[in-house]
Amino acid sequence: MNILIFGPNGSGKGTQGDLVKQKYQLAHIESGAIFREHIGGGTELGKKAKAYIDRGDLVPDDITIPMVLETLQSKGAKGWLLDGFPRNMVQAEKLYDALKAANIELDYVIEILLPREVAKNRIMGRRLCKTNNNHPNNIFIDAIKPDGDKCRVCGGELSARSDDQDEGAINKRHDIYYDTKTGTLAAAYFYKELAKKGATKYIELDGLGTIDSIKDTLLGQLA
Repeated sequence: MNILIFGPNGSGKGTQGDLVKQKYQLAHIESGAIFREHIGGGTELGKKAKAYIDRGDLVPDDITIPMVLETLQSKGAKGWLLDGFPRNMVQAEKLYDALKAANIELDYVIEILLPREVAKNRIMGRRLCKTNNNHPNNIFIDAIKPDGDKCRVCGGELSARSDDQDEGAINKRHDIYYDTKTGTLAAAYFYKELAKKGATKYIELDGLGTIDSIKDTLLGQLA
């Protein structure tokens, strides 16, 4: 099973992705990790990407897409869930073409829907567990409030990311995600149109629900 997952920062995308990974034994592949592994491993693509990053430039898609594809084929040979890519309409089209050329089936596309203001508040309230970042803790959500300054799941130490407290940084990230013309939502909608033609299956989830209700809905549609 091969899955793309979309959702704004604060939607619980990482939590749901982790649950799907465990249920179906998929490789949970995050876009940032792809860059780190290729650059850290000194691959040819990683070296090319690093040259752009060192200059402060964006890595072009003709380097990024092959890196993503190579990781999907190696780490995700038995199925994958790709998180954090594509980020815009152009990348969505190029990734789909690359998957087709490699005869890799895209089985499902998941979108977690959440109003922008709610997403921002959730980001500013979330706390990260030192043991597992996917353990849900948020001081503004009653259902997953931490136990004081300890993780509600395992009791691990909690911390807040500095950029989670920066409204300007959050707004910039959300400007990209909620852009329905060229941004990340435009990428999601590209796959939504493909689903209407039977090229994949598109699942929409209400991000305002509880973790368990979203999980149950999602797993029910993946079954």
